[in-house]
Amino acid sequence: MTNVAVIYYSSTGSTHRLAQAAADAAAAEGAEVRLRRVPELAATGRPGAEEHAAGVADIPEATLDDLEWADAVLLGSPVHFGLAAPQLMQFINTSSPLSISGKLLNKAVSAFASGSAEHGGQVTAILALHNAICHWGSVIVATGSAEAVLYEKNNGNPYGASTVAGNRVGFIHDENVGAIAYQTRRTIRVAAALKASEAAAPAAA
Repeated sequence: MTNVAVIYYSSTGSTHRLAQAAADAAAAEGAEVRLRRVPELAATGRPGAEEHAAGVADIPEATLDDLEWADAVLLGSPVHFGLAAPQLMQFINTSSPLSISGKLLNKAVSAFASGSAEHGGQVTAILALHNAICHWGSVIVATGSAEAVLYEKNNGNPYGASTVAGNRVGFIHDENVGAIAYQTRRTIRVAAALKASEAAAPAAA
């Protein structure tokens, strides 16, 4: 069984909905799943933020144990000026004890994003998260361009699932659910292959 951690930050709900879809897809694949949210650092004043926070209060907050436990990790963030949200980056910044000790090596990690505008930074936010994945020594899992669902309207980049929410609170397109489900399945397959390879490797002398 593959352990899958879906770790995300969401201000008003769009990234949360992508994360929930990823968790549902992982569960459908028979994985053990932890859906974990990164908490707010300070009040944002964004419309719908307080209501969203109240609605997800029962979802556990992400911890380093979730990273260490997982074989596959999906990281989700809204776009903040073309970058991942500082809330998620703050969590990532606490991961040095795991990465320096090699406990994040050879995990399969993928990223997804939401943003208000088309071409508003979803790709650059995902690529920024790829930088952190490299420092972990994990294996980046991109969606690629070979799956039909990625060409459906409102999908369409080879880096990770993303949505254009506009000014609609907690919104994602129906097509995005298919994209994040595919991304999740692909990440699980890569994680399973890495895990099998590690198990088959001869013990160090």
